[in-house]
Amino acid sequence: MIIMKHVLKTTSLALCAGLVAASALPALPSFIPSAHAAAAASDPQAPIKALYAELTRIEAKNSGSFDQRAQELGPVIDRVYDLEAILSSSIGPHYATLSPDQKQVLLSTFRQFTIARNLSSFKPGTDARFTINPAVRDAPVGGNKIVDTQIGSSDDPSGTAVNYVMHMNGAKGYQVVDVLLNGNISQVGMQHSDFRSALAGGNVQNLIDLLQKKIKVFSAG
Repeated sequence: MIIMKHVLKTTSLALCAGLVAASALPALPSFIPSAHAAAAASDPQAPIKALYAELTRIEAKNSGSFDQRAQELGPVIDRVYDLEAILSSSIGPHYATLSPDQKQVLLSTFRQFTIARNLSSFKPGTDARFTINPAVRDAPVGGNKIVDTQIGSSDDPSGTAVNYVMHMNGAKGYQVVDVLLNGNISQVGMQHSDFRSALAGGNVQNLIDLLQKKIKVFSAG
């Protein structure tokens, strides 16, 4: 299907926001997590469910302009993905040698890149169908978890396997640290090749320029 080829080509990732219901009960103190929040934080599938709910909203017809959809998706990306961990792994050991200012600019640009890539993959009217497998697997290393999903369409419900490697990130709960396209093609691994080439010679601006070019392509599509 065209949508699945596009999802794989752009190595779309995705990310999550929960819906918080209003309650007549007094609010709990901010330092005491609610039972619902605690349960969600300990569930590796919760971020992916929220991500797919948001992607379903932004791919609906008349869901707004690119900028409007980016504003909606941004907070979900921040919650679902450990963007700094993904960026660090994608760059490799050289990331540790960067200055705090360089890391901050790179992370901000990488966030925009991640949002734009998702918006490009799930345009209004895309009609992608998301399925999350009920069983969560243990990752081979690191104590992480793997959430298996399929992204298809009305014509091809089974679609393509898109699996998420989740790690526990302190109080933030489980977050995505890699995406496995077709079940085994690491997005971080693919980015590492591109990012390493852009950083050859140690010029961070080269990588920033590369990401910004990709953002323009995604936002124009």
